[in-house]
Amino acid sequence: MFRQIIKIFKKKDYRSNRDIDPDEIFLDSKNLPAFDTSQFEGRIERPIPHTVFGLMIFFIIFVGCVFTYRTWGLQIVDGESYRARSDNNSLHKTLIFADRGLILDRNNTPLVWNDINPETTDYSLRVYATSTGLSTILGYIKYPTKDSSGFYYRDSYDAKDGIEKIYSDRIGGKNGTKIIETDVKGNIISESVVEPPQDGENINLSIDVRLQRQLNRSLLDIANRAGYRGGAGVIMDVRTGEILASSNFPEYDSGVMTNGSDSKKINEWIASKSHPFLNRVISGLYTPGSIMKLFIAMGVLDQGVISPTKQILSTGSITIPNPFFPDKPSVFVDWKAHGYVDLRHALAVSSNVYFYEVTGGYKDQKGIGIANIEKYTSMFGFGTTTGVYFPGESGGTIPNPEWKKKNFNGEEWRVGDTYNTAIGQYGFQVTPLQAVRAVSAIANEGILLTPTYLMVDGKSNKTKITETNDLDPKFYTIVKEGMRLGVTEGTSAPINFPFVEIASKTGTAQIGVAKDEVNSWVVGFWPYKNPKYAYAVVMERGSRNNQFSATLVMQGFFNWMAIYASEYLK
Repeated sequence: MFRQIIKIFKKKDYRSNRDIDPDEIFLDSKNLPAFDTSQFEGRIERPIPHTVFGLMIFFIIFVGCVFTYRTWGLQIVDGESYRARSDNNSLHKTLIFADRGLILDRNNTPLVWNDINPETTDYSLRVYATSTGLSTILGYIKYPTKDSSGFYYRDSYDAKDGIEKIYSDRIGGKNGTKIIETDVKGNIISESVVEPPQDGENINLSIDVRLQRQLNRSLLDIANRAGYRGGAGVIMDVRTGEILASSNFPEYDSGVMTNGSDSKKINEWIASKSHPFLNRVISGLYTPGSIMKLFIAMGVLDQGVISPTKQILSTGSITIPNPFFPDKPSVFVDWKAHGYVDLRHALAVSSNVYFYEVTGGYKDQKGIGIANIEKYTSMFGFGTTTGVYFPGESGGTIPNPEWKKKNFNGEEWRVGDTYNTAIGQYGFQVTPLQAVRAVSAIANEGILLTPTYLMVDGKSNKTKITETNDLDPKFYTIVKEGMRLGVTEGTSAPINFPFVEIASKTGTAQIGVAKDEVNSWVVGFWPYKNPKYAYAVVMERGSRNNQFSATLVMQGFFNWMAIYASEYLK
């Protein structure tokens, strides 16, 4: 019975009783003639099969399961290790150190350069040319420094002295930056440059390192042979003010000061009474002795107190009455009896008596007086700084009545003070740089140059030149003739060479309470007939009995130059 009912239901067409949609009626009416079934393609919407919905549901469930599994792994299974890694990794900005620019001589020979640092790739090492006597000119630096955590608390090269410090803005460059990711052990995981570094600018000094080295060797050679405690030498172009050589001794070593590893040596330098950190050329003050006679002679000629051809007798001393002790007259000695000398020969043999009389006066010989000594030595740049672009320059002292009152409890100026000042003693204090500048002004006949340690491209730095005064050109000629006689007949005879004509003046200044030590000077220029270069050398605190004067420094220097740098002698 039940099976029969089922069969009845299977045979019965329930669709015959369903409602007919209006669109089916309209479609059939359009298709009645031929009943073209192709007209129905694309016109009747068909329902999406149930299998598509099933697949989509399966895909969504599958992806959800994958994400759930992965999240379980990251958060539950490996969560602790990833958390530790996140805590330990560090992302920080760090510097890329720019290399400092090179310091070169006038011929592009490196004086200071950079080298690979074997301890770290962060920054380069600074290397200085050795055996040059240039440390107080070049200076030194201190390297970037890390703290205990490995971070740089000194994040740049720290220039401490000399050219390194003066021109640090040009030499130093600009550091770059980068981002570095490191793990807990400090190992670099990744890094990225944010801003590249800009290396420093190279600069050319006016120094010729060949001349510099030889001048330094000559200084040290005479110092070692004669026991001088210190000294300095400088050579300058009388047309431009460019300094070709500038040597000091004793001095520190730029490389040792920069590395800072030899603390014993550094402490010795700091404690030394020889002042190895003193730049003697620029900051060293010395009693000049007889080199001042050159500039006083210009005043004597300009004031007309004596004809340059008139002779004065030097018997070895002059004596003047002592108003306080009539029975004890004051005696002012010459270094030897020269006989009759005129102005040119007085310069050549360095007669003290001649300059006593033409400055302080003696008997019927009128003198120019202390005021004019001050006037004419000031005219040639003494008593003030030269204007060189270098820190710590000393101005020096020209003694006068006001100076004496201040330093000697109000004492009055006497003629004997004028005598001593006339030969570069008493309170005179000058630097080697002042001396070379002044003798250059005689060589170029009246131009005071501003010395420079930088190249000026062969052009005179005329914006910084001042005329010494309207002195008669023939006065320069007379003084230069006296300097030339000093080489051919006088105290500068050791530098009388066949290969170059030199004009020179020596000076010996007694120092110390017992006057048992001397500063030995020599100044001059060459070539005599067409001056190009001037020099000044001082040897400090040697025995008054030694036979090795500063002139021998230049003797060795010129002999070397004739072989290895003869272009400077032309």
